[in-house]
Amino acid sequence: MASTEVTRALQDLEDSSAIQQDKPAGYRRLLDQILSSAHDSSDLLDNLKAYINSILSDNLGIVAARPLLGAVVESIKTIPDISTKIHAGTTTLHALESRIVSFEEQDAELREMLADAYTQQEDYIEAAKVLQGIQLESSQRRLADDHKVAIWIRICRLYLEEDDTTSAETYLNRAKNLRHKVTNPELTLGFQLSEARILDARRKFLEASQAYHSFSFSAVLDEEERTRALSSAIVCAVLAPAGPQRSRALAKLYKDERAPQVAEYGILEKMFLDRLLSQDEVMRFSKNLSSHQLAHTADGSTVLAKAVIEHNLLSASKLYNNIGVDELASLLGLDADKAEGYAARMLEQGRITGSIDQIDRVILFNSMESNIERGDFGQRRNMAGGELRKWDSRVQGVAEDVERVASLIQLQYPVYLDRRIQTAWPLMSF
Repeated sequence: MASTEVTRALQDLEDSSAIQQDKPAGYRRLLDQILSSAHDSSDLLDNLKAYINSILSDNLGIVAARPLLGAVVESIKTIPDISTKIHAGTTTLHALESRIVSFEEQDAELREMLADAYTQQEDYIEAAKVLQGIQLESSQRRLADDHKVAIWIRICRLYLEEDDTTSAETYLNRAKNLRHKVTNPELTLGFQLSEARILDARRKFLEASQAYHSFSFSAVLDEEERTRALSSAIVCAVLAPAGPQRSRALAKLYKDERAPQVAEYGILEKMFLDRLLSQDEVMRFSKNLSSHQLAHTADGSTVLAKAVIEHNLLSASKLYNNIGVDELASLLGLDADKAEGYAARMLEQGRITGSIDQIDRVILFNSMESNIERGDFGQRRNMAGGELRKWDSRVQGVAEDVERVASLIQLQYPVYLDRRIQTAWPLMSF
């Protein structure tokens, strides 16, 4: 209940005999008094509730009440204690519920302030819920498309903090409808990052890797954020199902000149070069993964374990023409039935080529030699073309490695490189 002093002051202001023009100034003085004289949070909340009910009553017009309510919101922002600020904000919000149509701007400002307070307490769900109440489609006020998208993106990112991808995607889709009208580059970046995080959380790692990689090239971001985005792109590419599409994604990331700067470069290089991964390397890599990236799949294995098994199986298919099921199981660290199951699934999906001889318990991988031995001229010609493409690919790889070394030399020893170029230039001229 409000204090006697505040109750008496409000009665004087509500008195019909009081001069109407003097009331706004009287309410402002009383608001300052309430904020300065409150002994504890309960006194403040009771007095504030009585004050808000008074300015929303019929004794003041809407035109006079709006700036007074705006002053209340600004005063609540200055309350140092977060819990008291939240209680004061929710009290004001409840008082506005029945008259929100007349005070949409003040309601929106109050909700954004409350969202900030909830975020400080790391209560992201409540912050998202309070922002959802903002009237973005209204006949009372016209909002810019950038402002609408900013609210939706903020709600999306709050839900992502709690791994609620379903709710996050709902608001991302709303923002997507106005994306082409957005003029603020920071909002575009926020949309791209949210989209990448949703793809990541939904375990669509290949698409997430592409989204993070595109995000890492943004000139608006500082170097640290770009490096973090590149790191996320590599992590998602590593976790993606093994196959041609992932190989292309790994190649793109491996050729990025910034890749050697991130901690995940070692595992990226091994995967790109189709080298087998050891258990120690996988354990070191897993320490920096998020919880959803370590979640268990339907067969009981983790997302990371499944990705590593499929990668090692793909690498084995390039190392061997054939391999026994038991030997493959030992290589993958699985029992024989599971190893054969992984191989059968990847063969069925076309991610590796070959066949399984279940009688002899041998997995046969398609190779150049086995096709040529069959004596098919068309097969020979295709294999010859394949050999040439492999040769071209290897030459291209060597050229790219030389270019990478030259870039690193230029970065580390620019003076030495300039001197060498100046020395070699006369020899190159005609």
